[in-house]
Amino acid sequence: MRIAIVGGGPGGLYFATLMKTLDPSHEITVWERNAPDDTFGFGVVFSDETLGSIEGADQVVHDRMEELFARWTDIDVGLTDRQGARHSFTVGGQGFAAMSRKDLLQILQERVVELGVTVHFRTEAPDPDELRASYDLVLAADGVSSAVRTKYADRFGPSLDRRRNKYIWFGTDLVFEAFQFFVKQTEFGTMQIHGYPFSDRGSTFIVEMHEDVWRRAGLDSTEHQVLAPGASDEHAVGRVAEIFADELRGHAILTNNSRWISFQTVRNERWYDGNVVLLGDAAHTAHFSIGSGTKLAMEDALALAACLHEHASLNEALEAYQTERKPVVESTQRAAQASLEWFENIEMYADQDPAQFVFNLLTRSRRITSANLEERDADFARLMEAEFVRHQGGQEVAPAMFQPVRIGELEVKNRVMLSPMDMYSATDGVPEEFHLVHLGSKALGGAGLVMTEMTCVSPEGRITLGCPGIWTDDQRDHWRRVTDFVHNHSTAKIGLQLGHSGRKGSTKLMWDGMDEPLDDGNWEVIGPSSLPYGEGCHVPREASRADLDKVVADFVSAARRAVDAGFDLVEIHAAHGYLLSSFLSPVANHRDDEYGGPLANRLRFPLEVFDAVRATVPAPIPVTVRISATDWMPDGNTEDDAVEIARAFVEHGAAAIDVSSGQVSKDEKPAFGRSYQTPFADKIRHLVAEPAGVKVIAVGAISSYDDVNSILLAGRADICALGRTHLFDPNWTLHAAVEQDYDGAAAGWPVQWAAGRRKPPTSRSDKIPPRLQLLRTGKTDQVHLRWVRGKPTEDPAECRG
Repeated sequence: MRIAIVGGGPGGLYFATLMKTLDPSHEITVWERNAPDDTFGFGVVFSDETLGSIEGADQVVHDRMEELFARWTDIDVGLTDRQGARHSFTVGGQGFAAMSRKDLLQILQERVVELGVTVHFRTEAPDPDELRASYDLVLAADGVSSAVRTKYADRFGPSLDRRRNKYIWFGTDLVFEAFQFFVKQTEFGTMQIHGYPFSDRGSTFIVEMHEDVWRRAGLDSTEHQVLAPGASDEHAVGRVAEIFADELRGHAILTNNSRWISFQTVRNERWYDGNVVLLGDAAHTAHFSIGSGTKLAMEDALALAACLHEHASLNEALEAYQTERKPVVESTQRAAQASLEWFENIEMYADQDPAQFVFNLLTRSRRITSANLEERDADFARLMEAEFVRHQGGQEVAPAMFQPVRIGELEVKNRVMLSPMDMYSATDGVPEEFHLVHLGSKALGGAGLVMTEMTCVSPEGRITLGCPGIWTDDQRDHWRRVTDFVHNHSTAKIGLQLGHSGRKGSTKLMWDGMDEPLDDGNWEVIGPSSLPYGEGCHVPREASRADLDKVVADFVSAARRAVDAGFDLVEIHAAHGYLLSSFLSPVANHRDDEYGGPLANRLRFPLEVFDAVRATVPAPIPVTVRISATDWMPDGNTEDDAVEIARAFVEHGAAAIDVSSGQVSKDEKPAFGRSYQTPFADKIRHLVAEPAGVKVIAVGAISSYDDVNSILLAGRADICALGRTHLFDPNWTLHAAVEQDYDGAAAGWPVQWAAGRRKPPTSRSDKIPPRLQLLRTGKTDQVHLRWVRGKPTEDPAECRG
């Protein structure tokens, strides 16, 4: 095979090495526009897993790299707070290695020469059209600004996302003992350093901050200057040396084309077109805070070479490469996105308790969790747990999920909540045996707070004919059966979620056709404007003042009955595109009166409803609100709007903000993933709720006790609401207590079930394969098994890449 490689960085050279090792007859040519001794940056980082793959693929390259590695097992975090006090923490058990990027390139350059690869340095590659006509395969390994990708952009479908932070890549002759985070509160704002040793002579030293901080610190002086090729920003060197003098301890800052840049996330819909294929930064980028682009590029090379070796046709091989590798990279990019967004928002954690801040930092990407840290460094994990108890004013050192929490004046035994979930199983709005068993079982199962599904304030406010209501005394009395059961047979509290369907009403039961109008017997629906929820949905009548007055009166009557029914808490449903949510959203609200237009106007009616309910419900009973933190729509509400929406409800007396998202339009494009809505809760908690003493509830694809503990320990939320997880296992909280060897009162074991506190001897959890255990505990989104001789294997000797 004749192979043309555009770009002589680590990814391109390593691919050439692998292909020549697999088949010396391959004719491979590399074009690299820089000189062989030109390299930008300082160190590159590898995980133990990647190094194992490199060792299996080419022992020669691995052994030469191994001789030069700087290794560490710790992460050190140094904090300087607003008062100038310094705090330091160390967590062990990491297992990483780094080396000089220049040394790595030299190893790969020497290796390709030994194998007979032709490399043209200081040479621009021929036009891609010419290459694809002359070679069997054209590999685009030409970096983030790939000329090949740009030329065929209509085929690869790239998206480029330039981020808000500024960063600059330095080196220093100070040799760090481990991976090092320095986070410093300065007069200009928060700045951070990512540092790690790459040899016994020096360390990588990346300085990062928000663009606003960068400008306030006067680091933008070269923004409009054109620096000579390869030149560094000397003004930045002086200012950084001054600001981080204590951290540098008198050591020098080293430069190498060091200049301020903004990170750009690169994604592509397709990674190959005909005989042209993308690799490394040309195909994807992931923020440097979670790893190395070099590492990803070399892993791409391993996967591509293996696919080419295993498949008879080029098209099959490239399709297999994209199918195998793209999901893995996208998983990494999701973690990287969470990490980079955390650093973009680091300012909002400036006043967080130091220990909680460090835990938050370490778990920012959701790849590292509470249990994961405990496996790596048990002493550190115990310290974090004890600090959480101290910070919360608790008495018992126990898992975070089993610490009590107050919502207003309501004391809840633990921080697990059954999320409201529509069951569509009422008759004429009356909750019957199903609701008693459904909600009662979750209360017996240990959840601290059990929430009803959206309970409608009027017949015309129902979503479906199966939705429960509380507009009659008969409905109230049936709800009383449920609250009495919960109070008499468990230690849980129970809350009622009140709502009005708005334009999403008069539809079929979920299993008969979600959001589809009834075949007959439809009732008129209202909304802020005459806009349907989506194609094929009802067109609502624009609500009049009389309609709004009736809705307020219905909420008041329902709230009064909720109190009489014995509920401990009342939640107003202002999310998911129902009536109050549709008033909040510019997607659904196009009114030109005092209830439409700017956010302050769109808030007006939901706040009228909230105020009326709050005035009706006695003060000891908290009133909370659920909001959609983003509409997942180009012209919809954003997370910044959600902060202001939450702020308004808090100012009006909300005791907690329950943070969900979306469902305001059928055209939404949500970014689903594990705990995907938690960052919205995190932002609202730190910017609005915590300073006001208001609790924040996180919800959305939270399914493991490890994730619950991690969210709480990091301070991203005060309570975690789990929905589908409780449908899978009504006793989830009790089982989580057993798994964590917790036997305290906050688990809430019914006396009748005392014998079940110990894990049954027939439990087979220890027989679950390690990778499936990762899925079961929610520590990863997906796992990849390699089939060898008709069976799956995890043996590194049998696995490829």
